Amino acid sequence: MKKIILTLVFASVMTTMSAQTETVKSTETTVETPFNRWSVELAGGFNKPTRSMTAGYRTAVVSPYVADLGVRYMFNNKFGMKADFGYNSFTEGDNSKNFDTKYYRVDLQGVANLGRIMSFETWTKTIGLLGHAGVGLSFLEKENPTYSKDRMGNLMAGITGQIKLSDRIALTGDFTTLIHGRQNLAFDGASSVTPRGLSGVLFNGTAGITVYLGENVKHADWVIDNEGKFDAIDARFMAIENKMLDTDNDGVADYLDQEQNTPAGQMVDTKGRSIDKNNNNVPDETEAYILKNYASKSGDTTTVYDNELIKSLINGGYVAVYFDFDKSKPTNVSSEGTDFILTYLRNNPSASIDIIGHADELGRSAYNDKLSNARANNVKNTLVKANIDASRLNVIAAGEDTSVDKDSDAARKLVRKVTFRVK
Repeated sequence: MKKIILTLVFASVMTTMSAQTETVKSTETTVETPFNRWSVELAGGFNKPTRSMTAGYRTAVVSPYVADLGVRYMFNNKFGMKADFGYNSFTEGDNSKNFDTKYYRVDLQGVANLGRIMSFETWTKTIGLLGHAGVGLSFLEKENPTYSKDRMGNLMAGITGQIKLSDRIALTGDFTTLIHGRQNLAFDGASSVTPRGLSGVLFNGTAGITVYLGENVKHADWVIDNEGKFDAIDARFMAIENKMLDTDNDGVADYLDQEQNTPAGQMVDTKGRSIDKNNNNVPDETEAYILKNYASKSGDTTTVYDNELIKSLINGGYVAVYFDFDKSKPTNVSSEGTDFILTYLRNNPSASIDIIGHADELGRSAYNDKLSNARANNVKNTLVKANIDASRLNVIAAGEDTSVDKDSDAARKLVRKVTFRVK
């Protein structure tokens, strides 16, 4: 037993001495979450001295009482140091001569957080385990019938179980073995003993509380390695999950979708844009639906009847005329947008429209206002030349369209346009 305890003490002391070098460096680089390091420990319980005792003197099997006060500092979430003060009272048990001795000790110990070393967090977040071992000085004194005292050294080692009640308080239960060196007085104080290397043995069992000090949320006892990294990984997964959202349900994730308001059921390309094979700026499915359900053939002329659906499509911006950068003349593929409006106006002679010009955000705002007006007027002039009464056409210069990312060339192409509103 003695060899086992000596081995544990030696290993603990050596581990603690290296805690500020290799262990601290390796552990603290992986524990990113800030934590509290200081704690105060208060405990009380029972003791059992086994030797040296005078013949005819003995304590009860479990003898009151023990008090212990400690202050602990953790270098990281696995290793630390603590200084503690202990007090024991030894009195007679059954079939023993009367005696009453007092025992005091002060120790410096290394602490190992076995709960973190053995990864208790994989199965519990509230139960912990500490190992501690160290050296100190002990004092024994007897008052009656004559005063006597003894001073000795001690080696100690123990195990402390923990139950976390909150981030500030934990319940503890501890069992500690103390071995004393150069002990001259028996624990009962009734006789002297011949000093031997390590002879006197004392067992203490206590229960108590630990109070954690500091401004951070957690104490080192309960900090898990890489906890901060796991939080960061969770945040990244959440960001990826948000990017994978498909707001308009067109099958293209939002972060890839260049047209994030595609009508439900519309066929799109890999970038989420409505498919428009004839480049007339009307999605093919919308165009096919209109021609199938709202048009009739008369010779070579296609007539589109006035109805609320057609108006809503026009007013929703699905029919538009597009322009190149800094140009007021429509692109070649935009002519069918103008043709669509021309057909609508011819077949609805009582209808009138607003022709709304837009520009992207590049350049000065005043210049872009003029450019949007010129684009709208260009479309108006085309319709007037096609014999649409100018009184039915109202030009509006909307200026800069700020609804897209101005740093995206593809997005800016979508806002260099003229749209229409049926009145």
